[in-house]
Amino acid sequence: MTRVTRDFGDTMQKDAVLAVSADVAFASSRFPNYKIGATNQILDAKDDPKVLSMKEVVARETALLLEQQKRLSVRDLASKFEKGLAAAAKLSEEARLREAVSLEKHVLLKKLRDALESLKGRVAGRNKDDVEEAIAMVEALAVQLSLREGELIQEKAEVKKLANFLKQASEDAKKLVDEERAYARAEIESARATVQRVEEALQEHERMSRALGKQDLEELMKEVQEARRIKMLHQPSKVMDMEHELRALRMQLAEKSKCSLQLQKELARSRRGEQSIFQLFELDGAEALGSCLRINPCSDNAPELSECSIQWYRLSSEDVKKALISGATKPVYAPEPFDVGRVLQAEIISDGQQFTLTTTCAIDPAAGLGSYVEALVRKHDVELNVVVTQMNGLDHTSESIHVLHVGKMRMKLRKGKLTIAKEYYSTSMQLCGVRGGGNAAAQALFWQAKKGLSFVLAFESARERNAATMLARRFAFDCNIMLAGPDDRAPL
Repeated sequence: MTRVTRDFGDTMQKDAVLAVSADVAFASSRFPNYKIGATNQILDAKDDPKVLSMKEVVARETALLLEQQKRLSVRDLASKFEKGLAAAAKLSEEARLREAVSLEKHVLLKKLRDALESLKGRVAGRNKDDVEEAIAMVEALAVQLSLREGELIQEKAEVKKLANFLKQASEDAKKLVDEERAYARAEIESARATVQRVEEALQEHERMSRALGKQDLEELMKEVQEARRIKMLHQPSKVMDMEHELRALRMQLAEKSKCSLQLQKELARSRRGEQSIFQLFELDGAEALGSCLRINPCSDNAPELSECSIQWYRLSSEDVKKALISGATKPVYAPEPFDVGRVLQAEIISDGQQFTLTTTCAIDPAAGLGSYVEALVRKHDVELNVVVTQMNGLDHTSESIHVLHVGKMRMKLRKGKLTIAKEYYSTSMQLCGVRGGGNAAAQALFWQAKKGLSFVLAFESARERNAATMLARRFAFDCNIMLAGPDDRAPL
């Protein structure tokens, strides 16, 4: 029989494993979590006290789901079930991994027990007792591992049950969402159909109302016209009688004014006849705004007007001062608003002889022009159609319609969207009637927008030409600018 000495035991102890002391106290009754390293070494992973067990996580998630189920909408509930299903799948995966780790632990314990059994037969004495204690401890750990595996199996069954429950709940939620969506779509389609029917009914009602209203209006107009006709036949209106009387009085006044003007001209001729027995020229035309004054020869011995030098003047009512009208050197002159209330005089020089023609009275204003201008003043911007006949002293061949804007701060001339001239009221701006130009002079206007840019504008009527002149001068006066023609700003 071979004798095992203490030296041999110590040698085996050094060569195999270190002795396990009986005084060793384990920190936990659970089997520690081991991991296999890169070199097949057993590594001890310390437990994290903050990590919850699988059972606690499942219980907490279930409690949260049951608590929030009543106050979640269908869509949120379906989303929550989806998240719970994902969590359950994750937990199932963790349980599977733990089962694999547990299997590895069983293998390790079995290897360790086999190693201790083989070591037990090689040692004796105190070392043998230590080995037996180690074997007992390993068996106790194996029992604890088996109990832990039972708990894991039970937790795995609960997780599978929860996963199936969540899966079924998710499917039910999806089905409920689909049903609610279909119901909502049906409600929307029904509402659209109802709205369309209401709109069609409203349109039909509106068409019928318009037709009935138009028919009632036509019948009412017919009744009013018939009532007026009956009233005119049986009871003549006093207003119509007054209108006829006013029209007759106006006609008589116009005839008397013509007669008066003719008498004044004859009286002036007789006075001039007493002063000069032989008169070669005379003034013809109404002495009012909107007309034209023309110098006509009244004798066969009168020289040709084209060979004479002509100049028009403005006289004050006292015939004391006279002012030259710049550019008025033609036999025809159209009075402008600046001439109202003043006497006009024309001087004719031929072969050293001078002839003077004077209007019988001051120029009268045009009837209704003042009220027309007052109505235009209320507007911010007045638009008038014009034709440009001259530009910078040169004839303008195009006869297209332009628009003249007379504003409170500026004047603008445009053709369509193209702006030809746009200037604010200034001392360099001039505005007056055209000096000469035949019968069309009463409708023409000279406008110098600035130095080097001037136009001759033809209006649709003498009334619009005079209104534009008065309006522009009034707006310019509000801007402290005296707007007139060349040399017309000097006081008489």
